[in-house]
Order: sequence, then C-alpha cells, then structure tokens
Amino acid sequence: MIPTLLGIMLISFIIVQFVPGGPVERMIAQLQGHGVEATARFGGGGAGGDMAAGAATQSTGESGKYRGSQGLDPEFVAELEAMYGFDKPAHERFFQMVKDYATFDLGESYYRDVSVIDLVLEKMPVSISLGLWSTLIIYLISIPLGIKKAVKDGQKFDIWTSAAVFTGYAIPSFMFAILLIIIFAGGRYLDWFPLRGLMSDGWQDMAWWQIALDYLWHMILPVAAMVISGFAGLTMLTKNSFLDEINKQYVLTARSKGLEENQVLYGHVFRNAMLIVVAGFPSAFLAIFFTGSLLIEVIFSLDGLGLLGYESVINRDYPVVLGTLYIFALMGLVTTLIRDVVYVVVDPRIDFEARTV
Repeated sequence: MIPTLLGIMLISFIIVQFVPGGPVERMIAQLQGHGVEATARFGGGGAGGDMAAGAATQSTGESGKYRGSQGLDPEFVAELEAMYGFDKPAHERFFQMVKDYATFDLGESYYRDVSVIDLVLEKMPVSISLGLWSTLIIYLISIPLGIKKAVKDGQKFDIWTSAAVFTGYAIPSFMFAILLIIIFAGGRYLDWFPLRGLMSDGWQDMAWWQIALDYLWHMILPVAAMVISGFAGLTMLTKNSFLDEINKQYVLTARSKGLEENQVLYGHVFRNAMLIVVAGFPSAFLAIFFTGSLLIEVIFSLDGLGLLGYESVINRDYPVVLGTLYIFALMGLVTTLIRDVVYVVVDPRIDFEARTV
C-alpha cells in the first residue's frame, strides 16, 4: 500500500507541475487586469498591500518565467512564488509534501482560507450519503435479480429483465437526473420533491424524525438518478457467477441428496458465487463515491467532494487537488485491504499463508 500511495502522489505531483495557468499565473493575470481591485483584495496595506503595489510598478527588466509576467518587478513575482510555495525546487516541495501528508497535514487552500482537511471533512458527508445509499440500493436490487435471472436463464423473465437492465444502463445518470427534475421537482409537471440541497431551511428546529424524513425526501431524486445506470453490470455479474456455480459437481450432488432448490442456492451456491461480487464492492462504492456523483452534485446543488475536486482543478487550487487525491487513494487502498479480509470471511478456503512446494 505504501509504495502504491507514494507512486500516486509522485505521478500526481509531476502532472501538476506541467499544468498551465497555475496559481501564480492566475494572480498575475488578476493583478495585471484589475490593479485597483487587486489592491483592495490584498488589503491595501502591509505586506499584501506592498505586493499589490509592486504589481503596478513596471520594471525595465523582463520576467518571462510566467505567462503575463512581462513588465512586472521580478521581486514581486518572487514574492508571489513564495506565497504559493513555488520558491523551492520541485523535489524539495515533493518530499515536504510527503512528510506533511504522513501526519495528515494537507496544507491550506489557496483561495478558500481554510485547511484542506477541514474542507474534505466538510464536504464528505454529502458524498458519503450519495455513495452509500446508491451502492446499498444497487446491491439490494442486483443480487436478488441476478440470482433470479440465473435460475430463469433463457426464459421470458430473463429476457425482458435483461432488456430493462441494459436500457437503464444506456441512460446516463445526469440525463435521468434532468428527467426526474422535469417530472417530479417542479420542472414542468409535478412538484413532489425539492430541487437542491440535503435539508430544508429551518431543519435545526425540527424533531429528529422530521429531520430524518426531510433528509430522505431530499435524497430520493439524486440517489434514483445514480442507481438507474449502476445496477446493470452487477446484475449480470451475479447471474453469470451463479450460472458457473450451478453447473458444478457439488451442486448436482446436493440436488441428488434431495435438498430443496432454495437450500441448494443459498446454502451451497451463494457463498461461492458471491466471492466475485464481494470483490467488486470497494471499486463499485469508490466509483460512485468519487466520480459518479460529480454531475449529480452539480445538478442538484449538492456541495460534496466531487464538486470540490472539480472546482479545485478548474481554479488550480493545488493543495486541495493533491490533498483530496491523497485521501481518495488512501481510502481506495484501505477498502482493497478490507476486500481481501472479506474474501477470507466469505470463503475459509482462501488464506494468505506462504506456500512452499
């Protein structure tokens, strides 16, 4: 896990170094184009005011290190670099980042004046809500449906459910979200559900059961939009896994002993067939948690990690970009470890002891 995490951090750090339009260039562009506003933004006095004033002081020397820096005082550009931490060589900044990340010191946002870890903790409940509910509902639908399709393989139930599953899979979640808004959120027809946020105004004054109902009321449309295209792959995976197990010798033996079909399916086949499904849980959850919710968060105005990461990339807020990526990678590796442990729990035949031939 540690080498993998270091590799992810190194590759991400290298990519960031080559992305044009970094924070120094953005600040130079703002100061060049809006001198008065920039002076006010920097406070008009003290160190910040001196920097803003320095931006307006044209120098006869040329500074071409950053786009748009021609004509600026090189000392002012150097102060900008120091403010954003670019005054040190790249390798020193990387090793310092690794040292800080080891203690979960993820730095501070360039533009939000708050620490990255506080931002992540602030936005995480929204993304966890979307990811957890969506994943649970997808599994609750897909596993029973996949088992039923395996039992009815080739019959009418299998054929029409396959058509329904792949129709849902073909619909992008954001398109389905827009359709739900038009129909159910006051877009054109019905006004049954709220359009934005996770809670209604004044929820602090509600009783606990009213808060729970209000939360569920707000979650119905976003979760439905994420579920519609998420259960096709897992349904077919469950079906194919059961079909592979059903045709094995131990199943024929169990049936020959007179066991009922449900005893065969859930007493013998289920544990073996579920191995590959259990193995896919971490990746399924992380895919929904970190990527699948991005457009849904935007459409329903849900301020979660997906929206935070997107805005940070657009604004070149590197501490937030790298910090959130570090958290995502760490959680992904931990869930992979949990998956391996669950493997052993589900199937005692699997262990990780060293073997000698």
